[in-house]
Amino acid sequence: MNVGILTFHFSDNYGAALQAYALRRWLMEQGHHAHFIDYRPAHIEHGGRLSLPTSPAKLKANLKVVYLAASSFVHQHFGHQGQKEKFDRFREHFLGIPGDATPTDNDASLAAAQAFDLIVAGSDQIWSPSQHFGFDPNYFLDFAQSFPARKISYAASFGRDRVSASEAAQLPRLLRHFDAISVREASGVTLVERATGQKPANVPDPTLLHDDYAELTEQAPSADADPYIFCYGLRSPDNIRQTADLVSKRLNCPIRSPHNPHRRWVEIGNTVYPDPAEWVALVKNARFVVTNSFHGTVFALLFRKPFIVAGLTGERATANARAINLLRAVRLESRFTPGFSAQNVQTLMAHEIDWADVDQRLAELRQAGDAFLSTQLRAAAPQYAERGVVQ
Repeated sequence: MNVGILTFHFSDNYGAALQAYALRRWLMEQGHHAHFIDYRPAHIEHGGRLSLPTSPAKLKANLKVVYLAASSFVHQHFGHQGQKEKFDRFREHFLGIPGDATPTDNDASLAAAQAFDLIVAGSDQIWSPSQHFGFDPNYFLDFAQSFPARKISYAASFGRDRVSASEAAQLPRLLRHFDAISVREASGVTLVERATGQKPANVPDPTLLHDDYAELTEQAPSADADPYIFCYGLRSPDNIRQTADLVSKRLNCPIRSPHNPHRRWVEIGNTVYPDPAEWVALVKNARFVVTNSFHGTVFALLFRKPFIVAGLTGERATANARAINLLRAVRLESRFTPGFSAQNVQTLMAHEIDWADVDQRLAELRQAGDAFLSTQLRAAAPQYAERGVVQ
């Protein structure tokens, strides 16, 4: 079958690139053709359009648009060119997207999805309502309601554990186009069940569908023999900086921190500029991992690395839901620290992780994801046959 994937495949973000790679890889390993629907909405990374500032909320939204536009301009013209080229090469080699691909006509890209037998929305935070745009109906497959393809979501995330009352009121209409829904977090299960009256499947992020990433790590340069702390921080340096510094001091190892183009703080340790495959290798070869990122947590677990999830603080704390849900699923909630405590960090560093138990729980998550996707592929098969492909 021809399967279309609608996600953030275009983003120069490690988690976005790796979840896209993992879902496409799983589908191809089952013998299907998997392609990304080349939808690249401006509001995701470039800000989109300004609106009339008729209220404080719209004024705040305009400020967000201006910030994203400025960040995008700086990243495009003054960012680390080598890293951007690395992302392009990764997408070409591992996502099947030409390295010279440029943003296409979004309407044409969405219309072309009529050719698919199955359309998958997800994974990643595709259902996260932005401050300046709100929900994007296209990520709920609104554009495909008349298409013959089976329509599902796989591990879609709201990016938070709750939405506003006005946003919740929109969900029944937005979710009506799906033949089957699965979400990544337990909090997402609650949001969807309230909106539809039906409990969706709770499945793992696509990166957890695999336990072997040799295809990526073998592409990376040979590992440096000197030990290091891998620190991957997003959104804020609070908590993670103090945690990484203490771990570094206790283990007498330098810190390596992948470049984040949206960082607005002084670097933590030594900044490196890996592509997504090299990023995975950096986790694999690290002595210890400190992160506030969901995918940083995922790969620390997959590679059995001692780790601490230094939670985001203040108004950003709602974004911790993704990592907390995963830690809860593998019974490692204690590895999450909501704020910096030197004593707590030292206690966690001294505490051995029962990796055999973690591996078993990850295998159970993997089986849940396999089962959902396999069921959806079987359900799409009759429609595939009706299109005259199977006689």
